[in-house]
Amino acid sequence: MNTVLKVDNITKSFGGLMAVKNFSLELPEREIHGIIGPNGAGKTTVFNLITGVYHPDNGHILLGEKEVSSLPADVISRSGIARTFQNIRLFSQMTVLDNIKVALGHRTNYRLWDVMLGLNRFRRQEKVIAKEAMDYLGFFGLADRHNQVAGSLAYGEQRRLEIARALATDPKVLLLDEPAAGMNPREVESLIQFIRNIYNDFHLAILIIEHQMPVIMDLCTHVEVMDFGQTIATGEPEKVTADPLVIRAYLGEEEVEA
Repeated sequence: MNTVLKVDNITKSFGGLMAVKNFSLELPEREIHGIIGPNGAGKTTVFNLITGVYHPDNGHILLGEKEVSSLPADVISRSGIARTFQNIRLFSQMTVLDNIKVALGHRTNYRLWDVMLGLNRFRRQEKVIAKEAMDYLGFFGLADRHNQVAGSLAYGEQRRLEIARALATDPKVLLLDEPAAGMNPREVESLIQFIRNIYNDFHLAILIIEHQMPVIMDLCTHVEVMDFGQTIATGEPEKVTADPLVIRAYLGEEEVEA
C-alpha cells in the first residue's frame, strides 16, 4: 500500500529543550495508526510539526511525494492534512453550520465585490456550500443543530463538529489529538465506532494521539510509542503495550520491577 505521509528523522528543540529527536513514521493510505506515550513525550509537538505550526530543525515531512516540512500551516491544510485538538477549537460564537461553511471556503472562487454587491456568482456558490455543509452535519448527526451557536453544544457534539469541520477540508490525512479526552467509558465506545465510520466512509488515513488505550487497541493497526521526544517502541498495539520499555515509560522503574 502506498505511503501517504512520511516523517523522516525530524528533530525540534526549544531553547535547550529537545522536544522531538529523530522521530520517523510512515502512514499508509487507508490505515489508522496511533502515537502513544506519557505526558510530555513530544506527541503533540509531532502533530504541530506535521501541520506546520512549527518547522523541524532537521528531517523531512512528505505528503505523498510533496515535501511539506517548511510550508505554512494554511498551505499544508490545503495540501491535504487536517487535524483536531485535545482542547476543542471551534468558532464558538458562530453557528454550527457556519463552522462547516468556513472549512468549505476553499471550494469557492467568488470575489470580494461579488459578496459586496450580492451578485449571482456569490449567491449560487453560497447555496452549494450551504447544502454541502448540511450534508456533513447530517452525516455527523448535527443537522438539527445547524442554527445553534457552536459553543452551546454538548461536549461530545462539539467534538463531532470539530471532526466534521476537519473533514470538510477534504484531507488525505486526518490527525486526531486525544479525541477521547474527558470522555467516560460509554462515550469512548461511541467514539470508537464514530471514528470507524469515518474510516469506512472517507478515503483517508488517520493518525491518532490517545491516552485511552481502548481507542488505540480497537482502531489502530500500528503504534508508535514516544518518551522524552523519541520513539521507544513501534509495531502492532498488542506487542508494543507488552514491551518492558513501554511499561516502564508509563509506570516508572519501581513499579515494573515490583
